[in-house]
Amino acid sequence: MNRRDFLTSTALATAGLAVSSLPLQAAAPALLDANGQKIRLGMDNFAVRALGLKGKALVDYAAKLKLDTLFITDLPALGSLEISAAEELRRYAADQGIQILLGSWSICPTSKSFKKDWGTAEEHLATGLKLSKAVGSPVFRVVLGSRDDRRTPGGIEARMEDTVKVLMARRNLALDLGVKVAMENHAGDMTATELAWLVEAAGREFVGVNLDSGNALWTLEDPLESLEKLGPYTLTTSLRDSAVWETEKGCKVQWTAFGEGQCIDWKTYFQRFAALCPGVAVNVETIGGFAVELPYQEAEFWNAFPKKTAADFVRFQAIARRGKAVTQFDGNNKEQQEGELARSLTYLRDTVGLGVRA
Repeated sequence: MNRRDFLTSTALATAGLAVSSLPLQAAAPALLDANGQKIRLGMDNFAVRALGLKGKALVDYAAKLKLDTLFITDLPALGSLEISAAEELRRYAADQGIQILLGSWSICPTSKSFKKDWGTAEEHLATGLKLSKAVGSPVFRVVLGSRDDRRTPGGIEARMEDTVKVLMARRNLALDLGVKVAMENHAGDMTATELAWLVEAAGREFVGVNLDSGNALWTLEDPLESLEKLGPYTLTTSLRDSAVWETEKGCKVQWTAFGEGQCIDWKTYFQRFAALCPGVAVNVETIGGFAVELPYQEAEFWNAFPKKTAADFVRFQAIARRGKAVTQFDGNNKEQQEGELARSLTYLRDTVGLGVRA
């Protein structure tokens, strides 16, 4: 602290001026998309998974936060898998000014993440599409798997081809219902280039992307570069901030609340989002507390990324080099989850200018 700063701080303290009494920074003006519309702001229910909320209780929670959308990304959180119950939930949410978006998990039958909870992959997809129609969601979000699938026989490309077959088997149903499938770049499974290929292979008339900014880092990608590649395909989002820093083995990635990471200029990011993804809502999916190491200094690591280009990696490495480690905590704690979500919503509203209702 220099002499001028010291004298200023002393004067404030002597006058008894609390920080809370100082003028607040004006909130950012509303950010408009390419169609001149405000960008809707919502939450992914996984952000507050520890609360165990389902159905109408989730809608009430979203309404309390004055959100525009509620992204229910696992089917049991609907509270019921009955079509009539989903239709009732749609009406209940609409009365509170909230649109429900729906999602579920792996539809790749050969993925290590696939579960038979909803029958075969084709049956799972069909169930989700019908429930999406009933609950008023224009999309049904699904995933391929996780980074573990990059090391399965045939690599991620084989898993992508298997997923395309499942999608094609339910193409007519999706078109008949008017519901699109949003494939996510999930847990390090596909790079942006790979996911774009999958969408094109299945057919853009009924398949698009659920964009995840945090997951892009798990595939050694700059989230802004991922947005540039996937933005034109994006139907839904599950977004969060992240911290990245170097380690002896490579780097670590830890997801954070918005405004608390170090690797993304969110004003720039959402300016591009507004241009590339008109009409798409921003859904906050904060998942904090733990760090994942990407040991790219070890030769064996690259077996999972045989087509990764040097240019892509250099861009990612630059992010890691300017980052700093952040504190880890219990990410399953209810208060931590609610706090990260609340801070994220405040940041996105006040700093970026997102949201319609608030």
